[in-house]
Amino acid sequence: MKVTPVKTHKITLRDKDLLKLLDRYLPRLKERSVVAISSKIVAICEGRVVKMGLVDKDELIKNEAELYLPRHENRYHVSLTITDSKLVATAGIDESNGDGYYILWPKRPQKTVNAVRSYLKKKHKLINIGVVLTDSVTTPLRMGVTGTAISHCGFSALNNYIGKTDIFGRRLEFTKVSIMNGLAAASVVATGEGKEQTPLAVIEDVPFVKFQDRNPTKKELKDLNIVLEDDLYAPMLTKVKWLSGKKKAK
Repeated sequence: MKVTPVKTHKITLRDKDLLKLLDRYLPRLKERSVVAISSKIVAICEGRVVKMGLVDKDELIKNEAELYLPRHENRYHVSLTITDSKLVATAGIDESNGDGYYILWPKRPQKTVNAVRSYLKKKHKLINIGVVLTDSVTTPLRMGVTGTAISHCGFSALNNYIGKTDIFGRRLEFTKVSIMNGLAAASVVATGEGKEQTPLAVIEDVPFVKFQDRNPTKKELKDLNIVLEDDLYAPMLTKVKWLSGKKKAK
């Protein structure tokens, strides 16, 4: 796998058109490539920002989250939330590289990647082209953040190994590999988290990716999520006293 970060100018509120940014900075794309886009620049282009000091961040979190835990419940003073069916800190709201603004998650991330894939496919005259929208999340019991996918398009999000065998003939019963999160993690580690100024990446040489010349179906998207009670971590997640945010669960 080859991941090439793409440097841009400093994306600010003056930037309104995501497609223009892609036109300006992306190289000529090849078949079987995946374009990774930081969710932050999508949100900025959408105007999904709030001036710091004009609103209480806790209220923002409540508005954006489906469920949340108050920040005083952990030593880092960070609110843990379930937002868009994902376990994420502060409902995805970020302050870094925001120039004095809170940056929220994009409004309709799946609609965005669908539109971007369609545009890039036509512009670059491609059949197999993928798009993944990225952000960073923490992992329980591990220091540091890892890239994750908020939405994807143009490829199968999961590689299913259930029913297949390992090298010794043992049948696999549970294993599904998250291709979309793997691509996002590779992209984020290459593009960085600080002042690298590389919110885009082109991922090539991905023989493990099953490209699809279409948008993911509603069923495919639904099957990516696990309801709280059925999750492997349900014994922990269902025991805490979640508070209801204002965002409706999908």
